[in-house]
Amino acid sequence: MAIRMNFISIISIYRTFFYHYCKNKPKKRIQFVICYEIFNFVKKIASMKVKEQGLYLPEFEHDNCGAGFICNLNGIKSNDIIHKALDILIKLEHRGAVSADGRTGDGAGILFDIPDAFFKKVCNFELPEVREYAVGMLFLPKSPNQVDFCVKTFENCIKDQNLKILGWRDVPVDVTNLGQVAAEKEPTIKQVFIGKNGLSLTEQEFNAKLFAARKISEHAIRNSKTSESHKYYFTSLSTTTIIYKGLLMPEDISRYYTDLTDTDLVTRLALVHQRFSTNTFPSWDLAQPFRYMCHNGEINTLRGNVSRMRSREELMESPVFGEDIKKLFPIILEGKSDSASMDMVVELLLMTGRSLPEAMMMVVPEAWEKHQTMSEEKKSFYEYNSCIMEPWDGPASIPFTDGNVIGALLDRNGLRPSRYTLTKSGFVIMSSEIGVLDIDPEDVIQHGRLEPGKMFLVDMNEGRIIEDEEVKNAVVTKRPYQKWLDGNLVQLAQIPYTNNPIPTETIDFHTRQRLFGYTIEDLKTIINPMGAKGAEAISSMGNDTPLAVLSEQPQLLYNYFKQLFAQVTNPPLDGIREEIITDISLAVGGDFNIFDIDEKHSKKIKIQNPVISNEDLDKIRNIDHADFKSVTISTLYKIEKGVNGLERSLEKCIQATYKAVSEGCNIVILSDRGVTEQLAPIPMLLACSYIHHTLNKLGVRSKFGIIIESAEPREPHHFALLFGYGASAINPYMVNEIIHDQVNEGHITGVKADYAITNYNKAIGKGIVKIMNKIGISTLHSYKAAQIFEILGLNKSFSTKYFPFTPSRIEGIGLMEVEKEIKKRHQKAFPNSKIANLLPLEIGGIYRWRRSGEKHMFNPTTIAKLQQAVRLNSPEAYQQYSDMVNNQSKNLMTIRGLFEFNNLDPISIDEVEPWTEIVKKFKTGAMSYGSISSEAHENLAIAMNRIGGKSNSGEGGENPKRFQKELNGDSKNSAIKQVASGRFGVSINYLTNAKEIQIKMAQGAKPGEGGQLPGEKVVPWIAETRNSTPYVGLISPPPHHDIYSIEDLSQLIFDLKNANREARVNVKLVSEVGVGTIAAGVAKAKADVILISGYDGGTGAAPLTSLQHTGIPWELGLAEAQQTLILNDLRSRVVLECDGQLKTGRDVAIAALLGAEEFGFATAPLVASGCIMMRACHLNTCPVGIATQDPELRKNFKGTPEHVINFMYFIAEELRQIMAQLGFRTLKEMVGQSQKLNVNKAIDHYKANGLDLSTILYKPEKANVVPNHNTTTQDHALENVLDFDIIKAAIPSIYRKEKTRVTFNIKNTDRSVGAILSNEISKIYGAQGLPDDTILVDFTGSAGQSFGAFATNGLSFKIHGNCNDYLGKGLSGGKLIIKVPPTATFKPEENIIIGNVALYGAITGEAYINGMAGERFAVRNSGATAVVEGIGDHGCEYMTGGNVVILGKTGRNFAAGMSGGIAYVYDPEKKFDSTVCNMEMVAFEQNEEEDITKLRRLIKNHSMYTNSPLAKRILADWENQQKHFIKVMPTDYKKALQRLAEENKVEELIAQ
Repeated sequence: MAIRMNFISIISIYRTFFYHYCKNKPKKRIQFVICYEIFNFVKKIASMKVKEQGLYLPEFEHDNCGAGFICNLNGIKSNDIIHKALDILIKLEHRGAVSADGRTGDGAGILFDIPDAFFKKVCNFELPEVREYAVGMLFLPKSPNQVDFCVKTFENCIKDQNLKILGWRDVPVDVTNLGQVAAEKEPTIKQVFIGKNGLSLTEQEFNAKLFAARKISEHAIRNSKTSESHKYYFTSLSTTTIIYKGLLMPEDISRYYTDLTDTDLVTRLALVHQRFSTNTFPSWDLAQPFRYMCHNGEINTLRGNVSRMRSREELMESPVFGEDIKKLFPIILEGKSDSASMDMVVELLLMTGRSLPEAMMMVVPEAWEKHQTMSEEKKSFYEYNSCIMEPWDGPASIPFTDGNVIGALLDRNGLRPSRYTLTKSGFVIMSSEIGVLDIDPEDVIQHGRLEPGKMFLVDMNEGRIIEDEEVKNAVVTKRPYQKWLDGNLVQLAQIPYTNNPIPTETIDFHTRQRLFGYTIEDLKTIINPMGAKGAEAISSMGNDTPLAVLSEQPQLLYNYFKQLFAQVTNPPLDGIREEIITDISLAVGGDFNIFDIDEKHSKKIKIQNPVISNEDLDKIRNIDHADFKSVTISTLYKIEKGVNGLERSLEKCIQATYKAVSEGCNIVILSDRGVTEQLAPIPMLLACSYIHHTLNKLGVRSKFGIIIESAEPREPHHFALLFGYGASAINPYMVNEIIHDQVNEGHITGVKADYAITNYNKAIGKGIVKIMNKIGISTLHSYKAAQIFEILGLNKSFSTKYFPFTPSRIEGIGLMEVEKEIKKRHQKAFPNSKIANLLPLEIGGIYRWRRSGEKHMFNPTTIAKLQQAVRLNSPEAYQQYSDMVNNQSKNLMTIRGLFEFNNLDPISIDEVEPWTEIVKKFKTGAMSYGSISSEAHENLAIAMNRIGGKSNSGEGGENPKRFQKELNGDSKNSAIKQVASGRFGVSINYLTNAKEIQIKMAQGAKPGEGGQLPGEKVVPWIAETRNSTPYVGLISPPPHHDIYSIEDLSQLIFDLKNANREARVNVKLVSEVGVGTIAAGVAKAKADVILISGYDGGTGAAPLTSLQHTGIPWELGLAEAQQTLILNDLRSRVVLECDGQLKTGRDVAIAALLGAEEFGFATAPLVASGCIMMRACHLNTCPVGIATQDPELRKNFKGTPEHVINFMYFIAEELRQIMAQLGFRTLKEMVGQSQKLNVNKAIDHYKANGLDLSTILYKPEKANVVPNHNTTTQDHALENVLDFDIIKAAIPSIYRKEKTRVTFNIKNTDRSVGAILSNEISKIYGAQGLPDDTILVDFTGSAGQSFGAFATNGLSFKIHGNCNDYLGKGLSGGKLIIKVPPTATFKPEENIIIGNVALYGAITGEAYINGMAGERFAVRNSGATAVVEGIGDHGCEYMTGGNVVILGKTGRNFAAGMSGGIAYVYDPEKKFDSTVCNMEMVAFEQNEEEDITKLRRLIKNHSMYTNSPLAKRILADWENQQKHFIKVMPTDYKKALQRLAEENKVEELIAQ
């Protein structure tokens, strides 16, 4: 310890000296920055808590949660409010999580008014009047001397602000209520009371001084050498509110903090929060609420938000803080959660004089960019503030308060539930769920919900709720935003063209193509389709080429980066169907002081599509405007100088940029034009990132924008990386030249070159939206500089210098090898022989095997050998196949190829368990019926059922006939039934016939995207199984409807476990950095099996970029999941499974040693069945009858179950040989024994020998004391489910079909009601269920989530009350009626009665809803009939069948992606038009007579079942009211009905 301290002291002295020496020398300053960074790094290492280990990185921890508040509208204080608020948390406990000790929550807390009378009673010192003093609630270290140090430091800071410490109080706590984990981490907790010291200060001035004292003390203590400095944390320091929180279960908060039970502790408001963390190591300070807000959600742009906040600090000045302002930085403390970071920024914005609602609108703006009905004032406000700050983007419901007002805000996507109730007794209750407090129906004035992007506010001083429009109107009309924009913001489109000639290059076109690494594949497969059609090309199958770091081919730097994507903790977004919430415009220019609220912030150039043409770039380069000045900096280096020349040129770029910015340039154009035989291009990503980061450290990054002029970028991934590392616009000039050439050569037809370039730019724009959406980001403004990537194959010293804050976990190459790859391309461009110069471009061969292209593991030779082996049952042929695939140490294809087995302990092979036992752990992958033919699909099922393994249905449903055994004893029933975002065919009968139910969170080949089935494959029999429209292409939504957070995944697991208690629930994840912490969360959410898929898995159709650049190999994801689950003591609860290009027994052995217990194969069994890897699955032209629905082509299918069985047998036998070598008798013994692997030291390859794979083989110390494999089952807590009471009462109905009517009370903790009952009925009667209305159940109260989920025929459920999200999920024939209680006095049609995402994936049945629904009503409805009195945004999204009647308003983006079924919208006010309805796939039609008859029948039913006053009024005036219904008809549905009618006529004629 002493050595460590001395080391830091020496570096501190050195730093101080170096700073003074370099202060006025720019070049020296740059060197100083680098040394300063080294100092900070060393210091951090020296004082770090031991957290990062193996592949686990703490910065990838996540949380989601339940939140709520209660306040008294009339300002009446009581202690009862505290207990009501804590009751809310207890009722939300199913939305939280518990650590392995069973007692420690992931964190919970409560914020309330400072209880003045209580403090005056318990404090032994005088306190002034309310709000004349502040109270701080403080977590401190455990060590008494460190507590003294922290207290003295803070007291000095208070003294420096001329304030006075009135006294300290030890907070009384009862430690017997802590779990073991919480007790180990428990801090010392004190309260401090601070007075104004006789100064006459306004509330804002007093708050500013408190803020300064706290921030300065935080930095002083964090920078001190005390070992527990990280424990110094103010939960609150305010004149109005105080926060009690910790690592507690909700019911333990008031037991632990005994203050809360004192009846003198009273408040008008209480805000509560409970955390569900995937975080392996929860901590006290990360519990919520924070000082001004709590946050249910995930900030996906955090890295960029923090970095850009740092760069703004250099411009900050304020008379309020004076010279102290520099001591406040950094505003965002390191190591805090996304929610804590956001709270710190909100706090800063309040210090600038902005109100709390204004600050919230800046940080979480509405989707204003494409809003057709928003007021101009509001748009101007948002556009002005977008020039100051980017959104903190991600799904979020944010309750907030400053003690004067309390309110809540929902993000632009509206994916978090937020319900509120206003009562006659004066309370406002807001929560993630309705029903968290018992409220008499007659006491309710209003039931509401927060809408996407909307805010609501309770002003307790005025005693009223202020709705969104009024709150925001007051903010947006406060200043002349439109005038400021008109006078300063310049639109690029409106700057006149210069008509300058395009710069010409000295080197010819073909040479430059070689130099920048273009291949024929780049031109034909990537660029041409975008130029011709304006969309990215689609491909199929997976990726079996080597990683960039293992490839012999010279790689562009972009290929060493993998895109991150959202799974579980937050949702990917839907840029296709929900495009209205996305935006890719950017503004370029310098930033200004955030404390000044004036017009200069809008001095920017606005670019609508930041992929710009040569002409647009010329406009910017030559702009003649007082506010803008540009400079062009060349990014070339002298090739003869090698790596030193490259490094020197990068430093020169830094110096040139710094100088230009110092001289007033606010637009920096980085250009690689002008290459010659002597000058080679620096990789543009390297130059862009280095300039971005270094100038950030130098304190000038916020003064300019970066524009890229480069020949390199060609596909969306390249552009996303450049934006992700700081670029504001990109001109791909080489692609423009190529498109001109391809049009001239006739390779792009049907468009002129200029249009083709516009098409290409649009396609790249769409590709960027898709990449942003994968990680859950809506705007490029937020994505810019957010660095949402993982590096695979660059060493840490290189990545730390040039790409800081980007994880790189397996080391790899550095600058020298990067330069070597540039040199290789340069030599190809300028060969010694002139003949070589005449040869065409290289072939490429990344996306399809080509003789002289990139290597593929499945190539004609390996395919032929495998097929020979399985068809002839030839062990020799299999051995040859296996040797070819396994001999990867020489071939350098995969990470596992670099491993060797060691610590051998041979035993006789006779002692190893037989192959028949091993194959029971084998599975075939999820390939949907639809993407492959019925012959191929059934073949896999028969084979796996014969050997006791499991086949997987995929996401396309399954024909119910397959659930019955064949006469010969074979079964075509897939043991694993997949539940994906499309919910195709997911009925109660489908789930009942599963042994395992797999939730598809992501797919290896395209994580963050939904499945695609092209229209020509949706033939009538496929459409029938999927409950969709024939010949209409199907796109599954991204998984964001009911699996958009960890607590909602937990709910879906609970739903499915109710639907089939015998089946295991499996959650499919895709390998990426941080998948370990996600797996920990999924284990806490009670999954039985967790599958880690590699990025290289197959697919029937996916965009090219997704196949290549998203996700990482399973070796990394599996090892990280294994390590993190062990660290968290959760490994024993779950089975770990792995898939992704598993091809041999050796692959299986390595997966088992890294932690897998079960193994999935997909591509290889298809190859065994006859697949020849044509990669034409998406075209319906598969020549071997596998991936096609064409009846003629299907006749070519020659696969048999025996082929698949032989393949599995050969794998198992090869595995047995390895087990015998290593000394394992059973597969179970082998799991997690990574010490039996080491890395092949004899790698002789200039790139691969820099890899360090030791983190993959790391074994946590905890593995010695906790299990490293599955030893127990999850407790799904099904014993208290309400269904068991219903079943008892309904036994005569279930077994004798007698009618039963029963009544029950219901509460929000009664979830998935109806699923167990439906499962029991389905076991007996199958899909048919019972006769209509056999079991009638009346419920009273507020139903929990998933009420009526998978309800089958014969069930009729009626609620007198209301319900939460997911009503009627997967409805399978039941009838659901939700009606207002008879004693209620509010108008049903104006109140929210059900939650979001009702009737998701409903197949058949009815729903009558006497009130309004939330967002995404009837999403993917494929056959149910519903009547509702108003809905939120995105209604009838992805609907493929059924009828929906809406007797009220619809919200925005109605009918997006609706391809089947009919909707009828009641629109007496004539407001339903294309501004709210997405007209892309639907048309408005006149109602015909049969429509009118149907409508009247449904509204009569609605009136009869719910007693709806609105239905009665409409029926009473039917002749007039029927004219107000608009019929919304999908255009493809109409065409399909006509086509089917014609086909039927033809069949009838033939029959005659």
